[in-house]
Amino acid sequence: MPGENLTRIEAQERKALVEVESYDVELDLTTGPTTFRSTTTVRFTATPGASTFIDAITAEVHSVVLNGSELGAGVADGTRIALDGLAPANELVVVADFAYTNTGEGLHRFVDPVDGEVYLYSQFEVPDSRRVYAVFEQPDLKATFRFTVTAPEAWQVVSNSPTPEPERLGDGSAVWHFEPTPRISSYITALVAGPYEVVRSELTSSDGRTVPLGVFARKSLFGYLDADYIFDITRKGFAYFEEKFGYPYPFAKYDQLFVPEFNAGAMENAGAVTFTETYVFRSKVTDAIKERRVVTILHELAHMWFGDLVTMKWWNDLWLNESFAEWASTIATAEATEWTEAWATFQAMEKSWAYRQDQLPSTHPVVADIRDLEDVQVNFDGITYAKGGSVLKQLAAWVGIDAFFAGVGAYFRAHAYGNTELADLLRELEAASGRDLSTFSAQWLETSGVNTLKPEIETDAAGVVTGFRVRQTAHPDYPTLRQHRIAIGFYSFASEAADAPLVRVHRHEFDLAASEWNDVPELVGLPKPDLVLLNDDDLAYAKIRLDEDSFRVAVAHLARIEDPLARALVWGSAWDATRDAEIAGRDYVKLVLGNIGPETESTTMRLSLTQLTQTARSYVDPATREETIRAVGDGLWALAQGAEPGSDAQFQFVKFFANVASTPEHAAALAGLRDGSVALDGLEIDTDLDWELLEGLVLLGEAGELEIAAALEQDDTANGQQSAARARATIPTVEAKEAALIAALTDAALPNVVLRNMALGYTHVNDPAVLAGLTTLYFDSLTRVWEERNFAIAQYLVQGFYPAPLASRELVEASNAWLAGNPEVPALRRMVVEGVAGVERALAAQERDRQG
Repeated sequence: MPGENLTRIEAQERKALVEVESYDVELDLTTGPTTFRSTTTVRFTATPGASTFIDAITAEVHSVVLNGSELGAGVADGTRIALDGLAPANELVVVADFAYTNTGEGLHRFVDPVDGEVYLYSQFEVPDSRRVYAVFEQPDLKATFRFTVTAPEAWQVVSNSPTPEPERLGDGSAVWHFEPTPRISSYITALVAGPYEVVRSELTSSDGRTVPLGVFARKSLFGYLDADYIFDITRKGFAYFEEKFGYPYPFAKYDQLFVPEFNAGAMENAGAVTFTETYVFRSKVTDAIKERRVVTILHELAHMWFGDLVTMKWWNDLWLNESFAEWASTIATAEATEWTEAWATFQAMEKSWAYRQDQLPSTHPVVADIRDLEDVQVNFDGITYAKGGSVLKQLAAWVGIDAFFAGVGAYFRAHAYGNTELADLLRELEAASGRDLSTFSAQWLETSGVNTLKPEIETDAAGVVTGFRVRQTAHPDYPTLRQHRIAIGFYSFASEAADAPLVRVHRHEFDLAASEWNDVPELVGLPKPDLVLLNDDDLAYAKIRLDEDSFRVAVAHLARIEDPLARALVWGSAWDATRDAEIAGRDYVKLVLGNIGPETESTTMRLSLTQLTQTARSYVDPATREETIRAVGDGLWALAQGAEPGSDAQFQFVKFFANVASTPEHAAALAGLRDGSVALDGLEIDTDLDWELLEGLVLLGEAGELEIAAALEQDDTANGQQSAARARATIPTVEAKEAALIAALTDAALPNVVLRNMALGYTHVNDPAVLAGLTTLYFDSLTRVWEERNFAIAQYLVQGFYPAPLASRELVEASNAWLAGNPEVPALRRMVVEGVAGVERALAAQERDRQG
């Protein structure tokens, strides 16, 4: 991996020498199961006499011809090809074999265990088009791309341009000659090939063009594909974005392809978006996952404008691509689909992710200093996506939503098919709104850390507010106090009835100054409500705290808050306080178990239950861990039994109960659900839920290899193999954990998603003691893993198998010892630094819980 790095300075130097006109890429996918033939013809201009290089991670280079002259074998080192003595206009032809991968990078090859069919898909962001063709791999060297692909004639072949009629060769193969793309960056080019099934449709763009649509999935999953719904969301997104951006869809067609063993949620290849096929629902999923799919569909669609049409010059502005897509997809989901509470989901999921990331030692400004490709690889994080999206939400409130959209539209028109920097967008927003954004940028985009806001309220004997001020604080390592656009909500019970909802009775929105204390005189003279909520409607990016009276009401009556976004804010405040060791972990457990039953927002429920299990396992006094886990399991099973039959809540309670089961009684319930002797009205034990119930039994030692093998025989699919790998790694013995860790570290044949599931099983423990003896093996392997494995696999191994459940002082010491002895690789160190920071936070929470 180290030899594949590219620095920002190298990219700047190359950009100063080279402008690329076009690529002709010919790919032969019929050459065997390990490699494919790639012939790349690049036409580019250059400073006469200059020397530079082109990127190509090759298996074997057959020829390199520059301006008609064959270059010697020594110009290619397997990663780069040296180019010397360039002419003003150049033509380079590179013929090479490239390797298929099983890592989700480059051109990924998957064999479906159900029918033996082969499926391929590309994944090029950040630097992996160079695994498929010779390329100047940086976003500001845009060009047109013409793909010619030879493949089995029965396959579907999809790229950025509309798929042409293939030319059949008479030997069972065919050639697809694609038209050139518009000028785009290499990382959003795409190739998807295989016997995919497809549903086709079309829509009319705002400029009157007919835009063909396609939705693809592999044969053995195609029966589960709800293409009509996906088309419906896509049409709504097209209409919303074309209207709000004032710019028609910029490409010729729009295909959405659900592909196997995908590392991310999706990828915004121009006109050929790839999605994880976990979004093809073969079993019941939570409403949270259904909504997440909608947001993801709209996220990638937003990228067609922001990222694909207009692209950052260098990866320091990656945040702008991803943050904009996060914000745009959320507002489109809320305003153009049935998922009208999408901002509550954003608060529960994205905001909690951002706050967590922003409190790690590895935190960085939204506009990060990206020195090289390794920096950007680890920067697909909660700041790049979620904090940036939160800041854009606040910016939209700051300038006004109409001005914000007007500025964005002007930005697209000014820079179509080009590359930009942050200043280009801010310039258009300033022109549209009339507001100076230089201070905003300095405070929000160029500094790190999250502020905390807490009210201080004075009242008279009658309960009338006589003084109201907000205190803003910052972590001492990141002391910036910021200007916030914020609202304060007053909530009171609607009546004296025992089940009366908490409703908003007053709201005040204003600009909070960048100072420690802010008086809010507009609230003086009002009756103090039952609950005061800072950051009402979640306009600002800040952690919030409740005053003591409001916190007591929240603990007792959180479920009665009528507004889903307000509830999500209170849930988030309680979780932040738990993570910050301000309230005891066992109090948070009581809060969740006492209030989660009536929650109506699926993502809020999912996140709260995730945090509940994390608290029980890592944030309570270890002396009470077993007792707390048992109480959580008992509580979740009771909630499942009392939930509405067939409801999302019932489904989630059962899933989390299986995850945290710890007693013989829990085992009996899980076994009964599997064999039908225990039933909950409305709950179907389908294939995926059965795997989760089995994993719970494995966790308890009540099932093992025999039961896993039997389940896999019934579900010998890619999904089943992943679930079996996770279940085997969950077996709660030292021997099983060691076998999983050794296999992950040494078996390069294990594909990316199998490793990811093994890591989830490896760290799925109620008693973390089984991991204690394996820390030395883990740390001794890190440098070798980084040197020998591709980035995606290295990340799964380093982060996924970090023994965080130990949450012990010994793990902190072992982590710090490794860090002290390995100063060389910043990206690898960052992963370990983040791991140990989580352990130190858990230790602080445990101490707070110990105090009661």
